[in-house]
Amino acid sequence: MKSPVVKRSIVVAGHKTSVSLEEAFWNGMKEISGLRNITLSELVGEIDSNRQQGNLSSAIRLFVLDYFRSRAQAAAVPAEKAPAE
Repeated sequence: MKSPVVKRSIVVAGHKTSVSLEEAFWNGMKEISGLRNITLSELVGEIDSNRQQGNLSSAIRLFVLDYFRSRAQAAAVPAEKAPAE
């Protein structure tokens, strides 16, 4: 059985490192970097430089989760109350 976690090498701030993430997170990062018109390495570099603690894989997962959560909240339109009859 194939593992759902995919390990890939990436260059971050000029240093090669390996990151293990589920395919959904890799896809999310590719989407975000494409929308921001930056490379995947640049995006991971930003995430790495802004993380407070924990490992890089965890920081990436939290970043992707927060990004899509924020988009979902921005897209949600509050339901208007129906006028009283």
